[in-house]
Amino acid sequence: MSSEDQPGNPVTRLPWPEQFEALAQQSKSPVLRAFYGSGCVSPETPLSEVPFVALDFETTGLDASQNSIVSIGLVPFTLDGIQLGKARHWIVRPKLPLHQTSITIHGITHSDIDQAPDMKDILNDLFASLNGRIPVVHYRNIERSFFDVALQWRLGEGIRFPLIDTMAIEAHLHPDRNPSRWQQLLGKKPVSIRLADSRLRYGLPHYAAHNALIDAVATAELLQAQVLHHFSRDTRVADLWL
Repeated sequence: MSSEDQPGNPVTRLPWPEQFEALAQQSKSPVLRAFYGSGCVSPETPLSEVPFVALDFETTGLDASQNSIVSIGLVPFTLDGIQLGKARHWIVRPKLPLHQTSITIHGITHSDIDQAPDMKDILNDLFASLNGRIPVVHYRNIERSFFDVALQWRLGEGIRFPLIDTMAIEAHLHPDRNPSRWQQLLGKKPVSIRLADSRLRYGLPHYAAHNALIDAVATAELLQAQVLHHFSRDTRVADLWL
């Protein structure tokens, strides 16, 4: 648990912009001070005016305390377009061993990571793309928890930030996605909220999964489609961020 997340810390009860102001003063890490110092958009900002960055991690497993990040993909975007020219992709050396199961999923091998930098060596470049933007992810338990733990290991402090979770949006849109056995017998089918399946419902093209950059682009396109179909360009960012 990062110091910012400890129960009773009054910072966590502040609105996000005020949290960033307080954390910019509290953080001992220059890169985190710059991140918080870059500010956070007002909760009242319409989605059409929000600078986003789609973010995806490939990891060695699902538990941030037992597994590590092995690749990072990101792409800045707005509702009006995706800035592919500013997309970034890194393979990074995990703190914990790479297992065959994860190699099978994301295709990153021991030889790939042998010469890869530690995440600490790319933090300046990584935060250059994050500062001042609202992250968009598909399943926040990966990006939020793994990023926090990775920074605790390397900087001695974790990180707090608002984000939009496209999986959480799909979960909200499909509350009855897991029909009972009887409902299934009557013909009701489960609804998947995985990234690829969610994209198909909006007519978005199929992309190969488990590449951090491709998944980041896919997530950016998914949010654009979700806003187009279910929300408004004038929807407040506070209505979607977590």
